Amino acid sequence: MVKKEEKKEFSEEAVRLGELVEYQEGAVVSRTIIDKGVGTVTLFAFDRGQGLSEHTVPYDAMVYIVEGEAEIKISGRPIRVRGGEMLVMPAGEPHALRAIERYKMLLIMIKSE
Repeated sequence: MVKKEEKKEFSEEAVRLGELVEYQEGAVVSRTIIDKGVGTVTLFAFDRGQGLSEHTVPYDAMVYIVEGEAEIKISGRPIRVRGGEMLVMPAGEPHALRAIERYKMLLIMIKSE
């Protein structure tokens, strides 16, 4: 008897990223899409003025802005990133994020040794 594997969420179907997470007033909302030992893919929705305080991670992280506009500071340097644009935050560099207007972003982190 062959045991059928359970279908993983989002496997083999097209989805619209912007519809997978909703804005909440005064909050940052996140939804994990993939969580593996080698990295994660997470979708976020930031209400206007919300953000993440400065922090560092030991691996590169790529941000893709799905919609809206964010200010991302890398080592104190502010960079505006708008819907349809992406930015790589280098490993070990301090970075912070702030919503200039409501925005949704996909965060891809690939871990390495």
